[in-house]
Amino acid sequence: MTSNYAGALLAAQKACASQNYPRSALYVVATPIGNLADISLRALQVLQLADVVACEDTRHTQAMLRAYGIDKSAAQLLAVHQHNEAQAAQTVLVRLLDGLRVAYVSDAGTPAVSDPGARLVALVRAGNFLVVPLPGASSVTTVLSAAGIATDANTQGFIFAGFLSNKSTERAHEVQALALETRAIVLLEAPHRIEALALALGILGSRLVTVGRELTKQFEEIATVCASDLAGWLAQDANRLRGEFALVLHPAPVAAERGADTRILQLLLAELPLKTAVKLAADITGEPRNALYALALQLKKPEA
Repeated sequence: MTSNYAGALLAAQKACASQNYPRSALYVVATPIGNLADISLRALQVLQLADVVACEDTRHTQAMLRAYGIDKSAAQLLAVHQHNEAQAAQTVLVRLLDGLRVAYVSDAGTPAVSDPGARLVALVRAGNFLVVPLPGASSVTTVLSAAGIATDANTQGFIFAGFLSNKSTERAHEVQALALETRAIVLLEAPHRIEALALALGILGSRLVTVGRELTKQFEEIATVCASDLAGWLAQDANRLRGEFALVLHPAPVAAERGADTRILQLLLAELPLKTAVKLAADITGEPRNALYALALQLKKPEA
């Protein structure tokens, strides 16, 4: 069967013909997060040249390669995933010692960010072999680019938090900690856990959340809602519980009197039990109670 990407493979060969692709090197290759057309010409060229393709799931990667018209035998595919990464990295090192080109891909997106690959890269570098990154698709930057976040001196940059804990108590504590972060925060979540995450984020009240579902795919959906409304937004349509999720917790509004709010909380903590002080501080300042509670815990630490 002729691949729809035959022209892309030819274009990749022409565009990359003059570039150097050394042997005994690990190529960390970003692949599409959904839409196969988001592959780069350089990635196609490396995947064609690679003697070995290390990957999270050999069946998934074999299907992707065949979609592009790239033929690799089963012997050229090496499983490197979160459960065997350290051990499989030793096999990669042997292949590099043999002078082979090894490409590493995760199931989707850029390896070694949230997906496996970081241990592999570290061990390859420790072995004094070359690591060549090939940039491309990433759910993190994709959802950020659609969130429409304007930065200023107080909200510059973003935090990548990835997946929060799957345990409700730990997740609640993590959300309380996130409430103190004024910068944008990128979260990832699986479909079977998205409702629990939405409920946990509800304590952040009016803080905006941009949720990206099935990014770059046919049924892509992107919406921005208040954190307190996220669970309700998901419940409006059963289809919204399907697919992979990338979310951006928008920067927290910086209160003009943040210093005064902290001072109020400090004075109350000096005279009252923590929960009572937090409740009164929330009533006085209008700040979210959970955010003030997390701040109170920080203020109560000896070093504070």
